[in-house]
Amino acid sequence: MIIGIGVDIVSVERMEHWWNNKKLLERYFHEDELKKVRRLRSGSVLSLAARFAAKEAFGKALGTGMRKLVLKDIQVVNSYNGKPSIKLHGSALRALRAHKGSSVHLSLTHERESAVAMVIIEGD
Repeated sequence: MIIGIGVDIVSVERMEHWWNNKKLLERYFHEDELKKVRRLRSGSVLSLAARFAAKEAFGKALGTGMRKLVLKDIQVVNSYNGKPSIKLHGSALRALRAHKGSSVHLSLTHERESAVAMVIIEGD
């Protein structure tokens, strides 16, 4: 059963402004996300924007917004073939469990100017 659906769009320009602010990036992104994004030869800011959109979309899918969520507890990971998914830690995992969620589905897309994420949360 679907518990919630969330969609978010992020301006790539916004992430370009964040790119050189280490404290801001470490506040919002899991350390493994930052390592992965920094290793990219191109598209690092696009990837960052998509990951941030995923965090916001997760909060919307919960129906709570970002209240009581630590953004870096919502980690976007990729499978061996690049498929994105969400790995939850701490506050985000507790929120998913509190809402009786059992699985999270993620889709990402981006263009030069914006990145979009869609999250679907399923439960029993």
